[in-house]
Amino acid sequence: MNDTRRSVLDALDDGPVTGPDLAEQLGVSRAAIWKHVEALREDGFEIASRDDGYELVSVPEFGGPAVEYGLEATFDVEYRESVPSTNAVARDLADDGASDVVVLADEQTGGRGRLDREWSSPSGGVWLSIVLRPDLPPARVPVVTLAAAVAITDAAREAGVDAEIKWPNDVLVGERKLAGILTEMEGEADRVSWVIPGLGINANIDADSLPEGATSIQSEVGPVERRLFAQRLLERFDELRSDPDAVLDAWRERSATLGQDVRVETPDGVVEGEAIDVELPGTLLVETDDGVVRVHAGDCEHLRPV
Repeated sequence: MNDTRRSVLDALDDGPVTGPDLAEQLGVSRAAIWKHVEALREDGFEIASRDDGYELVSVPEFGGPAVEYGLEATFDVEYRESVPSTNAVARDLADDGASDVVVLADEQTGGRGRLDREWSSPSGGVWLSIVLRPDLPPARVPVVTLAAAVAITDAAREAGVDAEIKWPNDVLVGERKLAGILTEMEGEADRVSWVIPGLGINANIDADSLPEGATSIQSEVGPVERRLFAQRLLERFDELRSDPDAVLDAWRERSATLGQDVRVETPDGVVEGEAIDVELPGTLLVETDDGVVRVHAGDCEHLRPV
């Protein structure tokens, strides 16, 4: 959404305002105001023309302009009804120099998770990828995934869902998967060019449309207003991304993994023991029979008591 269009919405937020007053306030012509109002209507905003001026009646349920409206974070939002992968679109934008851009979709037709696993992404979910250019060395990038997990968990909890984080990149309700994160990056040995955390949240999806072992916000507490959910998620992520220490503390408080007996398949073999802590940039500490093992990456399974 361009700056003038955003300013028109902000002005309408304060109540009815006439076209001439808007034009004078924003320093543009009355014809330009009319064009912006018509464009907003095409985006799904219901704007009434009354005797005392234009009045904002309702905001669309979802979409780029809807999520940008009232968003208290410095992201531009590019919306697609359907896309094979929001991460793929985000990579193209990153290669073109974009930064702080969110690619948001109603559905993905070719969503993938970690280890190239298929990720079901039907209409009604919140599927988004964020193009970032953080001042981080590549070794510190996993903290971005931790921040995204905390942001999803907090937004889900505010919606009434008892969500927790499973290391390294899943958000669970009990043993059922609510959301996942796939973070990609490009850079050199000492410098990151871009980082893209891809977030997939099962929001307003029927239980029958979910794969085995998954759940959705709708299944847990009923439908959520996706526009507000996406806004809260992005705002919380924006708060966390510049404060790694706060990310760690918040992650620990929301963790379903710490204190659990776990089995982690790593590139160097299986690590089994009790998950006792996480440290920067996202390393899991596991107390094994041979001492503490630091796990930087792997597939983690929570072991149920015998």
